[in-house]
Amino acid sequence: MFGHVNNVSYFKFIQASRVNHWEVTGLDAEFKQKRIGPVLLSTRCRFIMPLHYPGSVKIHCGISFIKNTSFGLHHELYNAHGSLCAEADDVLVYYDFNQNEKMPILEQYRAALMQKPGPQ
Repeated sequence: MFGHVNNVSYFKFIQASRVNHWEVTGLDAEFKQKRIGPVLLSTRCRFIMPLHYPGSVKIHCGISFIKNTSFGLHHELYNAHGSLCAEADDVLVYYDFNQNEKMPILEQYRAALMQKPGPQ
């Protein structure tokens, strides 16, 4: 309406970035096979400047921390001119959907998470 992207859309972009990260690291395949994988505990976004419509957005995503049962993703959203428009942080918990409880991150995925910190 005002020529800029609504704040809800930022969270949709962040969700797409998060899901893409899971695909790159193999976490989505593990969920499909064994029903274990990450679940979103929290997310937050700091809006720096508007994204304009129509336009494009580029998102860089990387690991911000890895603990025993949780890890963090940091997202940076850039406009078509390369200006930083928002920063977001997710906290995810590794979860066993069969037992309905959190679980330690499996070593092969801990290694995959640490190897995939770059932009997406």
